[in-house]
Amino acid sequence: MSAPAHIDSTLDSTAVAETEAAAGAETAVTAGTVDQICVVHALKPDRGIGVTAIDKRAVEGSVKVTKVGIYADVQADRVHHGGFDQAIYAYSSDEAGRWASELGREIPAGFFGENLRVSGLPTTDAIVGERWRIGRDVVVEVTMPRTPCSTFARHMDEQAWVSRFTDRGDVGCYLKVVRVGKIRAGDSIELISTPGHGVSVREVFTGPTAEQAQAMLADQAAGGNLLPEKITRKIEQLGLTS
Repeated sequence: MSAPAHIDSTLDSTAVAETEAAAGAETAVTAGTVDQICVVHALKPDRGIGVTAIDKRAVEGSVKVTKVGIYADVQADRVHHGGFDQAIYAYSSDEAGRWASELGREIPAGFFGENLRVSGLPTTDAIVGERWRIGRDVVVEVTMPRTPCSTFARHMDEQAWVSRFTDRGDVGCYLKVVRVGKIRAGDSIELISTPGHGVSVREVFTGPTAEQAQAMLADQAAGGNLLPEKITRKIEQLGLTS
């Protein structure tokens, strides 16, 4: 399978500078490590959507990160699993380890369809809108939770998988690419800014409450990072806009 054409992206250095300035006296803190970087191994037939790119495997060496994700990766269903706000999917080694123990099977990097397997920092419990610097150049922003689907269930071949994954709530997080560059396994991950609303990816997945919704909207109105459309739509559907 051929890799997708490279998409040139301007380095968004202004946005990064503004983010770091807004952090005030906060200092970037090394919070974690990239354990593995994963891209699609092969498109897998799926009776629901035709084909799926969920079968991802770890790759070695330096890998380009563009505005639409990891170079040479594929998003077969960009409506639900792609676009700028879902350019990269990150999952923590701790969460994968809990599933491995429960299921009695290995959960290798990429098996959940993630692009980044990370350690040392939370993914599901990351704050929506917080920004990470990965390696020297790449900056990403935490956007939203992963919603388990029937394709994921067929890939896992575990009984009641969607319900079990939902009940556990260890869903990982999607990332938007703020600044492009190159990364490799072993790179450090620095936490460079965190929004004041304090609402986590997990809380968005399970809620949010009216208070949390208002906190996120207030932060956005005050000049914070723009909320992903899927989150604002969820807030509207839950009737939490006022």
